[in-house]
Amino acid sequence: MRTFSPKAADIQRAWHLVDADGLVLGRLSTEVARLLRGKHRPYFAPHIDTGDHVVVVNAAKVVLTAGKADDKFAYRHSGYPGGLRKTSYAELLDRSPDELVRRAVRGMLPKGTLGRQQLAKLKVYAGPEHPHEAQSPEPYEIVGARRAG
Repeated sequence: MRTFSPKAADIQRAWHLVDADGLVLGRLSTEVARLLRGKHRPYFAPHIDTGDHVVVVNAAKVVLTAGKADDKFAYRHSGYPGGLRKTSYAELLDRSPDELVRRAVRGMLPKGTLGRQQLAKLKVYAGPEHPHEAQSPEPYEIVGARRAG
């Protein structure tokens, strides 16, 4: 028997809507990365983009546990000597929560062209509004990611 490899015509892309209100960032990110990669599909292949589109709303209401908001930093470099900049996750959550969620998901995707192709299917918005109503995304409930209490 030969190994099945999905073709572009075999891939059915769906749209999922994830409400991040009260969800823990890491648990949200792992589930979103799983959807973007297509690991929930029976015809998953690690070298082909078989994933779905994901719209994350209410990114400003995501939760960071164990004091990570002050202890973790997001780094970026300008490319010049001494150009390393760091921003705490608390500041990033206040300034641009969509970037915080996007960075967390990006770290869980493959590096290279495949990961960039999969990340392009992620749409993150700080508030409850999004411009993707025409695609009729189906609500996706992430069980076990809700902050208890």
